[in-house]
Amino acid sequence: MAAVEFSLDWQSQYGQHRDIYFLDKVDFWRDVFPGKFACELVQIPAGQTYKETFEPGVLVPGYSDKKVKTFAKSLIDSDRLGETIKLVAGRFYPQGIAWKPLNSFPESLTPMRLLEVNDTEVVADMNHPLCGVQLELKATLFDTRAIGAQRGGALQDIAEVMTANGPGMQVPVSVADFYDKANYPFTRADTSADALFYQKPRLVHHLDETARSHVRAFHERLLKPGSTVLDLMGSWESHLPDSLSSCIIEAVGLNEQELKSNGSLSRYLVQDLNMEPELPYEDQSFDAVVCTVSMEYLIKPREVMAELARILRPGGVCATTVSERWFPGKQIDPWSELHPFERQGHVLSYFLNQPGFENFHTESIRGYPRPSDDKYGPSLALSDALYMIWANRSVDKLLKTPGA
Repeated sequence: MAAVEFSLDWQSQYGQHRDIYFLDKVDFWRDVFPGKFACELVQIPAGQTYKETFEPGVLVPGYSDKKVKTFAKSLIDSDRLGETIKLVAGRFYPQGIAWKPLNSFPESLTPMRLLEVNDTEVVADMNHPLCGVQLELKATLFDTRAIGAQRGGALQDIAEVMTANGPGMQVPVSVADFYDKANYPFTRADTSADALFYQKPRLVHHLDETARSHVRAFHERLLKPGSTVLDLMGSWESHLPDSLSSCIIEAVGLNEQELKSNGSLSRYLVQDLNMEPELPYEDQSFDAVVCTVSMEYLIKPREVMAELARILRPGGVCATTVSERWFPGKQIDPWSELHPFERQGHVLSYFLNQPGFENFHTESIRGYPRPSDDKYGPSLALSDALYMIWANRSVDKLLKTPGA
């Protein structure tokens, strides 16, 4: 038996994607492995990696026209859908809301993407979102341990664990403007002033320590020592590792006491981006912008993204992270209704729809154990799942010209 970090690397028409899942108890005798993984993993020492590339249709079934169903809208199970949830083309929904026409079952959470929705009909695609994609599966062995004789028990299908209920759903249908004019700026359940909501300082962690360590490692990969960094919607912690202590960090946030408590900041600004999205910085002022677990609160992301493109230097990186936790009521509609991977795709759309960005990436991290001393440890076994989205500021062609 072993602890293994698996990662799924693939490319969409928009960019590069990686989905990581940590499995603490991989059983070489019982579990089902794709390709040569079962043979290779038992031979490599801890710390080593094995990877294999799979053509479309191997790890997940290939595309089938039979999995695209058209049925009457009246066959949607409204009790399971929920009265407040709207059917929107391009979004994913559990097959259980239409179990009768889809020959599924009411409890099915397997996602389907709605291709068309009108007053009378619905067109649903039950094909896996990765059905036409080449996939590279990589496994890094953390440790191995001997176990006694086994005569049965549950098994894990590694290919299914890595591809089920999420990966692929972060890819938007198109780069067409996703902002609904009737719902922009985005609405929220809690319409009270943000300045009042954030008036009281919250000097607490919003992620467990394992997740925070992953955010720090994420920033360490993308940022360079000595960079000028803007911590967007910052607080008392900027989630940067010690290796980036030479960075010059500024922050924009809503609570001054929280910002004052952030010892890594050289300067901070108290500003409500939902009221005033324009940033008081010169063009090309920063090498990097980081935004950690706050993108879901922006009601005017179009204006904010335009500002980020303006203040970033060519080649600079904008690195965002979202989780499955937020302040209830302050998140934009319909954030809470979306699948976690759809939320990642929603933020990716912010980048795709903003001129001035290139080199789009997403990464998810799930399955790591929650620290035993975490206050939620008794009730939550796993660390907070993370969904990263990042891109670079486009490099102007003139800047590439020698002597320009």
